[in-house]
Amino acid sequence: MPTVTSIKPQRNGKRVNVYLDGKFGFGIDLENYVTLGLKVEQELSEAEVETIIKKAEFQKTLDKLLKFATLRPRSEKEIRLWLRRKKVHISLFDKLLKKLKQLNLIDDKKFAAWWVGQRQAFRPKPKRILNNELRIKGIKQETINEVLGEEKIDEEKMAKELLARKAYKWKNLPGREAHRKMSQYLAGKGFSWEVIEKSVVEVLE
Repeated sequence: MPTVTSIKPQRNGKRVNVYLDGKFGFGIDLENYVTLGLKVEQELSEAEVETIIKKAEFQKTLDKLLKFATLRPRSEKEIRLWLRRKKVHISLFDKLLKKLKQLNLIDDKKFAAWWVGQRQAFRPKPKRILNNELRIKGIKQETINEVLGEEKIDEEKMAKELLARKAYKWKNLPGREAHRKMSQYLAGKGFSWEVIEKSVVEVLE
């Protein structure tokens, strides 16, 4: 059986390298190292080494994942994409996701509400665009409808503000031409035709 021949701390001070039979065996976090009671001259079976490596890999991945998940709210889809991008073994997915949910770091409704709030505060978008963005983020339509229904989004006000910023483009155009150009502009921003018609008519008047 492999024998622990030396244990050396890593530079970050949070993990140690364990050497088996004079060769690097695995790195492990301090918590698991202490819990497992690893020591020099200890013999480990191949099964024990495999189990330890799985625990070490889980903790190492979790530490990195926590940094990613705490930078800003994340949807579950974003977390899954991160795990795939980092080539984390699929056998760890469910355990890692469960851990983040226990820490309240995955909640698609909270994420959707945060996303809409950020958009409205810094880059206002109509509901149609917000809906599409949240779908891309992996949020279920039921959750999107619930969140958008709770948010107060004045699309007409938003549309008229956008038109006011671009007023110089249409001020010298004939009425019908201005109406068409303004409508096309708002359509490109994702507004519904009902909102477009009301907003353009009011601005032109």
